Amino acid sequence: MSTLFPQDLYDAARALLSELQRHSLLVVTAESCTGGLVSGLLTEVPGSSGMVERGFVTYSNTAKSDLLGVPLETIERHGAVSEEVARAMADGALARSPAHIALSITGIAGPDGGTAAKPVGLVYLGVAARGAPTRVMECRFGDIGRREIRLSSVREGIALMAGAITPGIPHG
Repeated sequence: MSTLFPQDLYDAARALLSELQRHSLLVVTAESCTGGLVSGLLTEVPGSSGMVERGFVTYSNTAKSDLLGVPLETIERHGAVSEEVARAMADGALARSPAHIALSITGIAGPDGGTAAKPVGLVYLGVAARGAPTRVMECRFGDIGRREIRLSSVREGIALMAGAITPGIPHG
C-alpha cells in the first residue's frame, strides 16, 4: 500500500489503532513541532475515525494557551519546549476531549531555534491517560535534520501511546 509516511511508521500506526479499537479507546493529539503529523499518520490508516477523536496543532504559544489551557506563565517560566509544557499540553488535550489517551509533542526541529541549553533535536512528548498519571519523555535526537527530527518524534509518540494502552507495561 502506498502511504505518505515511511512503511514502518504506517505499520506502527496500524498496530496502535488495532489495539485502540480492541480496547474501545479514543486518542487525541496536541502537536507543536510535528505540526499534525501524528494525526496525519493515524488518519492515513483506513477506519481510523473510530479511534482518532481529534487533533490540536498548537504551533504558537498563544495556541497552546487558547486551545489547550497551557498557562502562559508556564511557557514564560520554562519555555515552550519543556517537560512542564508537554505535560500541560497532554493534560489540556485530554480535558478538552472525550478521548481516553492524549499525546503531546513540543520540540525544536531546526534548523534554527536551538540554544546550548535547548539544542535542535530536543523534543518532549507527553502522554495523559484517564485514571493514570501523566508522563513526559525527553528525546535528544541531535541535529539530524528537520524532517528526521519530526519523523523520529512521531515514531516515539506512537510508541508512547501504545504503551499507555496497557498500564503496568514499561513504556517511553
